[in-house]
Amino acid sequence: MLSVDNISVRREKRLCLEGVSFTLKRSETLAVVGESGAGKSTLIGAILGLVPCASGHVTWDAALVRHCGPALVMQEPRSAFNPRMSLRRSVMEPLVAQKIPPDQGRLDQLCDGLEIPADLLDRRPSEVSIGQAQRVGILRALIAAPPLVLFDEPLSALDAVTQKHTARLIADMQRAQGFAALIVTHDLGYAAAYADHIAVLRAGRVEEFSMTQAFVDAPASAYGRTLRDAAFALGALEQVA
Repeated sequence: MLSVDNISVRREKRLCLEGVSFTLKRSETLAVVGESGAGKSTLIGAILGLVPCASGHVTWDAALVRHCGPALVMQEPRSAFNPRMSLRRSVMEPLVAQKIPPDQGRLDQLCDGLEIPADLLDRRPSEVSIGQAQRVGILRALIAAPPLVLFDEPLSALDAVTQKHTARLIADMQRAQGFAALIVTHDLGYAAAYADHIAVLRAGRVEEFSMTQAFVDAPASAYGRTLRDAAFALGALEQVA
């Protein structure tokens, strides 16, 4: 469905991404891991067309994205909303922008799946918890039935208990809705628990692209082994065993 073919991104004569390639099919989950500054968020921007590529191409299966393109769930949930607007109005923005008629049945179904009380949407971002705001952010991303959802560190602003709960809700919604997911994360335990594939990004280049269990068992790159071993040392991977 999504093909990223040898893309490179330059900023002020510096290569932020270099020769990045991978594919992602519908219903699959790809976790992109790596240290800060590796180019993970730049990759999301390039896929969305917000960051111009110096070379390479991002292409789609047109049959699957003819109604709606990819959607984004941001890292800091409250900042993703207009503070003057109700959450309900923000959730409906993608439908308005794409001239898609609202479907109350779909909204109710998504709210049930994400455990969002109906009256919560009538509040403003400052009137809900960070965890609630993140679930509403996921709701807004899913409302137009996108074929691909990009998650930029979706758990990092949440406490440990809310992280686990939100990760399960994302996985449950993906199974129910069938969208592909690209998840940028520092949390290798989260990646190992929910991703089909892991891409290790370092200094703008893909060090390795592996099936998740193959990566956990035996990373193909020295840098990948460093990340895997650090996650084991911190107990992150033991938590998903």
